[in-house]
Amino acid sequence: MSATPTVVPHLRLRELGVRVLVAAGAAQADARVVVDHLVDANLTGHDSHGIGMLPQYVRAISRGLLDPKAHAAVEDRGGPILAVDGRRGFGQLVGREGIAAGMARARDLGLAAVALRNSFHVGRVGTYAEQASAAGLVSIHFVNVVGHAPLVAPFRGGDRRLMTNPFCVGVPGQGGKAAVLLDFATSRIALGKAREAKARGDALSEGCVIDAKGQPSTDPDVLFTKPAGALLPMGEHKGSGLAVICELLGGAVTGGGILSRVPYADGMIGNNMLSILLDPARLPGGANLAADVEATVAWVKASPPANPEEPVLVAGEPERAYRAEREAKGIPVAAGVWEDLVAEGKNVGVEVRA
Repeated sequence: MSATPTVVPHLRLRELGVRVLVAAGAAQADARVVVDHLVDANLTGHDSHGIGMLPQYVRAISRGLLDPKAHAAVEDRGGPILAVDGRRGFGQLVGREGIAAGMARARDLGLAAVALRNSFHVGRVGTYAEQASAAGLVSIHFVNVVGHAPLVAPFRGGDRRLMTNPFCVGVPGQGGKAAVLLDFATSRIALGKAREAKARGDALSEGCVIDAKGQPSTDPDVLFTKPAGALLPMGEHKGSGLAVICELLGGAVTGGGILSRVPYADGMIGNNMLSILLDPARLPGGANLAADVEATVAWVKASPPANPEEPVLVAGEPERAYRAEREAKGIPVAAGVWEDLVAEGKNVGVEVRA
């Protein structure tokens, strides 16, 4: 039976998160960027990348794995190419700074490629696509993970060899909104979703994980006990193949390193991200992009639903629905996540209460 979550208004959750990060060593303004990113992930239904990550950040700061004062160092590599050293800072902060630099370059040249390396956890990648869409830019993002032991079995594999390596594309529509926002881990589910299920006491859907013997399981705990099982790739060979592409483009091309060659550290979540930003106004179809996006979405959604109670959706719609509901009713924080947040708040001298 699932434990009852603690429901917290998003503004209250933002306030608590900022207080904890400031007490852990972050500047107020930087803490605000990070916590807004986390809580916005909760608001859009991505609890795996939400406030539940905050205790891990606090622990990483205490272990010297995350520098709460670091900002991005941007290097101009000529033409459309920018290299960004995250200096082991908050990924939500250095990622935002790197994308901002890339947006400026894309407005100048019509195109930019931003190679972010040496960042701590970048969080929900869709946030960076939304940032680019607000400027009318199309963006594509390839992310890999280093410094953390593997989590995902390759297609037909029986142990961990890959990470959840996210892939994301954002296409702007009218008014600077991400009309289509595709953002997913290349595993069937993100590790955070398994962590959330464990915290709630819920089982996983079939086909998400295998146990340490390579056998199918629905128990999220197989990922957190030793010997550990593995997440499975989404779409079998397709997700496994895309994870390898993210490993090479996100890790090798950026210079941030690949999983098999970077030493692991307990509590480390290192991310590298290759982002490509395009100004559609420079391309032949740019003038009609918003109209074509609207027509394409309408065409897809006009398909008769296989289940009348489950309408056809396009990428980005579930997030907007979650946001509307949770802004009105509050964010349900799983019992285990809330307990972790309370404990880490206490460790830095902050009382966390709903």
